[in-house]
Amino acid sequence: MGDASNEKKRSRSVVVSLQDVVAEMDLPNDDWTAYLNRRTGELVTVTEEDQRLTEAGEDPEELPDWQREALPKVREALESDDFLALPDKFEIHEYRIMERFSLEVEDVGTSEALLQAIRGRGTFRRFKEVIHERGIAPAWYPYRQQALEEIAIEWLEANGIAYSRERHRGDRS
Repeated sequence: MGDASNEKKRSRSVVVSLQDVVAEMDLPNDDWTAYLNRRTGELVTVTEEDQRLTEAGEDPEELPDWQREALPKVREALESDDFLALPDKFEIHEYRIMERFSLEVEDVGTSEALLQAIRGRGTFRRFKEVIHERGIAPAWYPYRQQALEEIAIEWLEANGIAYSRERHRGDRS
């Protein structure tokens, strides 16, 4: 019981920043995956190219210094059971977040314009155009942030990871 009990206590003693987790979930590229080390709280972003290089075992000497230095951490994130992939675009369902927001907008004309914007191709671009045209972008961004936080909290709790709403010292503001 000693080792397993101590291991469980160590993994629960790490407290991660909810804001940092949300920022990593909100990656600008769908080909990137963010990972969280559940023991240390370290966040690592792995690009599709990083993953390909790691799997191919390419000669690090041919890579730029920054990329060569990042590969061991990428390999660890991909191979270690300590790292968990954060929710990705399929788990976040940004379309559903936009749809809920559109339905909650009180002005019927704006709500209908938003619902029309999220139909068909170009959904995200059209949605952004409408929120800016209608002057409701200041309401959208906090709404979206809150939705991402809820997804992150659910994921963190499901994985037994403690979190704080405060940024950790030394982190970016």
